Amino acid sequence: MKIREKGVNIGRLQVGRKNCITDVKGIKVGHVTLDHEIGDRGDRACTGVTAILPREGNLFREKVTAASYVLNGFGKTTGLVQLNELGVLESPIMLTNTFGVPAVTQGTLEYMLNESPEIGDTTGTINVVVGECNDSYLNSIRKFPVKPEHAIEALRRASAEPAEEGADGAGKGMVCFGYKGGIGTSSRVVQEADNSYTIGVLVLSNFGQKEEFLSGKYGVSSKGEGIVETPDGSIMIVLATDAPLSDRQLQRVAKRCGIGLGRTGSYFSHGSGDIVIAFSTAHKIPHESASAVETRKQLREDHPVMNQLFTAAAEATEEAILNSLCQGETTRGRDGRVVEGYEFT
Repeated sequence: MKIREKGVNIGRLQVGRKNCITDVKGIKVGHVTLDHEIGDRGDRACTGVTAILPREGNLFREKVTAASYVLNGFGKTTGLVQLNELGVLESPIMLTNTFGVPAVTQGTLEYMLNESPEIGDTTGTINVVVGECNDSYLNSIRKFPVKPEHAIEALRRASAEPAEEGADGAGKGMVCFGYKGGIGTSSRVVQEADNSYTIGVLVLSNFGQKEEFLSGKYGVSSKGEGIVETPDGSIMIVLATDAPLSDRQLQRVAKRCGIGLGRTGSYFSHGSGDIVIAFSTAHKIPHESASAVETRKQLREDHPVMNQLFTAAAEATEEAILNSLCQGETTRGRDGRVVEGYEFT
């Protein structure tokens, strides 16, 4: 159940039909969730993989415009250096736990090599993008439960249906404000004359102390106690839009996700990896072209619609975080540890 079904409405803009990142046409989300004992000494796999496919078709051969923005850099992502240098995304965006990044990178690479046999042979290599949060409070992260095949399976399961939220996929072992966090998503629709643009946000929430959550502003509380011994934590924010934006404009929009994050109570703490990855599906950028020139449409910088997109980014991020809490079910992890779901009352 999403936060809106609890009577809490965030912002003023129209919400997309599914209130999900998949409201942006062509985007698919897939999860693989791991929840099982490892050996007999209290270890447990309480983790997973989430895949976001930016569009249909071969992403390597036809890329999308992209950018990233780092609110606080205590994170271990792959692929963002090249993404920001060239302004394009040519792989799915994958999310997992901190120590799962190498395995997920390998699995995603194997998947993409199978899709495009020319990679690393008759053409260049591929830039795989993977983000992470540390789920070691609940997950036996040192046991490396995530394997390359889990990334491949998450990609194969990807669907345009409303994404599962809470303790699914990469969100399985995540903790937010002392309660169960994980995957959350929301969307907004911006109207401009005869055009409408959609912004969708998906978060992997794993940040904040219990006392930092600004629950009072939403008029909610929880019956549970929450936990107090969590580290600073992190959040990965993935923003998608069909608005025709350049990579520089996407970075400007991505910055506004920090507003939505701050509205919930976060202050981007020292040990928090708060990272936004943003992309637009409006352009298909061919891997190869005989032309020395390419032409694209993009929105004017000073048009009022840009402010609407900024607003949409902030609102959708805030609501996605609340949805991750609202749908985070009580979860048992390693060494008998339990993190309660936030019972919105």
